[in-house]
Amino acid sequence: MFGSIGMPELIIIFVIALIIFGPRKLPELGRSLGKSIAEFKKASNELKSTLEEEIRLEETRSSLEASKAAAQPSPVTTVPHAEEPIPARADHSA
Repeated sequence: MFGSIGMPELIIIFVIALIIFGPRKLPELGRSLGKSIAEFKKASNELKSTLEEEIRLEETRSSLEASKAAAQPSPVTTVPHAEEPIPARADHSA
């Protein structure tokens, strides 16, 4: 639960806290510590869910753009033609 802290270490920490803060103040400190940890977990879960939502929206947006690009026909490129010479008019007025 606490990583590398075992039961003997927890007992030593509890005894030191009991000596420093006294038996009357210790339950109040435990409650405030528990509330702080709960608020931290709640804030980190909210941050995690917000990040996941943003990632999901970005993936949806990029897939929508990709599908739009695939649905549009490719632009037709026109090759410029060489100018064709205009035939000279024969003057038939005589």
